[in-house]
Amino acid sequence: MKVRVNSEKYELNDGDRVIALLKRLDLEGKKGFAVAVNAEVVPRSRWSDFLLHEEDEIIIISAAQGG
Repeated sequence: MKVRVNSEKYELNDGDRVIALLKRLDLEGKKGFAVAVNAEVVPRSRWSDFLLHEEDEIIIISAAQGG
């Protein structure tokens, strides 16, 4: 299935969940970012069971320090 991650196209397997995408992007286990699917933030506790679908728009937002 095709999805967009931060405006870039990715091909994933049908039935993939958020955690599978994060593994592919080498983000599994890392901290300091959030994931939104179709403009809804997905809590970290749901990453392993949140099912992705064809044409989902996924945004990965990194926390940044500043002032």
